[in-house]
Amino acid sequence: MIIINFEYVHLVTNIPASKLYFWSLILYPLQIMKNTFVGLLSLALFASCGGNQDVKEEKKVSLNQEVAQEAESLLTRAQNYFGPLPKEAPSATNPLSPEKIALGKKLFFDKRLSKDGTISCNSCHNLDTYGVDNLATSPGDEGKNGARNSPTVMNAAFHIAQFWDGRAADVEEQAGGPILNPIEMNIPSEEFMEKRLSQIPEYKSLFAKAFPNTKGISYDNLQNAIGAFERTLITPSKFDNYIVGDESALNAVEKKGLELFINTGCITCHNGPLFGGNQYQKFGLFGNYWELTGSNPIDMGIFTESGSESDKYFFKVPSLRNIEKTYPYFHDGSVSDLNKAVIIMAKLQNNKKLSEADAASIVTFLATLTGEVSSKMK
Repeated sequence: MIIINFEYVHLVTNIPASKLYFWSLILYPLQIMKNTFVGLLSLALFASCGGNQDVKEEKKVSLNQEVAQEAESLLTRAQNYFGPLPKEAPSATNPLSPEKIALGKKLFFDKRLSKDGTISCNSCHNLDTYGVDNLATSPGDEGKNGARNSPTVMNAAFHIAQFWDGRAADVEEQAGGPILNPIEMNIPSEEFMEKRLSQIPEYKSLFAKAFPNTKGISYDNLQNAIGAFERTLITPSKFDNYIVGDESALNAVEKKGLELFINTGCITCHNGPLFGGNQYQKFGLFGNYWELTGSNPIDMGIFTESGSESDKYFFKVPSLRNIEKTYPYFHDGSVSDLNKAVIIMAKLQNNKKLSEADAASIVTFLATLTGEVSSKMK
């Protein structure tokens, strides 16, 4: 800023003070205007240069934080919905022991648990193929097929209940059902089964070791033994490494599928360590399931057992563990292709139309839920 000292000019130049006063009336306002302009210009330059730089730096920091948060958010989000598969499936009413598990395993593979000796538990729940037979419905002792798909026994002990309609509380109760079912293993009665096993010396010894404090061979003990064995059928996968914090356990393509799985809303029903198995849901919230699956006959789900109108088309939500191996899908095995099953579920349950590419991406992720079948299981 330039300041004119008129007294100094008068002394140096001898210009009359009256004339200098005249010019001061003109120059002072101009000087003030100039100083104001320079100040405003400086402020503008600061705003456009230094101020803008600060804003850019703030945006840069914010962007970096968002990128870092995005990299972490998928794992964090996944941890909110899922969890690692537990290492054990204990029972409060059926304590496990090596003897009981060994007996249960022998019974599981024994065809003498069917009336004509044609099938075993393993026939429908083949442990070589992830606990299923890969058939839409399974043939029983007399060759007749049941009405529903045989669900896998792998990790089944963690479910809230057993069967598609949840009519058995646990794997022990479930083990006794098919044996007495006339379409399945066709044993006439519990007493018939007990008498048959009592005539086999090996079973007398094995039951006595497994149940030393109770009556050796009994139908209850048969159920408890098979249930004890099934509680060991646990199949952790590489997803379990990921969900506890090892982000390298899944590759970028698998992570993209996981993100799509979450964003599509599959997590509404398929959550928890099993990705399901923990609730009941109506099959077909946004349409009739049979119109997309081609199901015939039409199964009314829990309604068949309860007779309650509110239970129509409700089924237990299946677990997605080992899902790529446990085809065909749904309660009647009506769909064999997993990509198609994913597209159907997105439409019926979430009213979303998935592209083939997005469905394939989700299926790629689902493959990370395939575990290893231990040689001890077979």
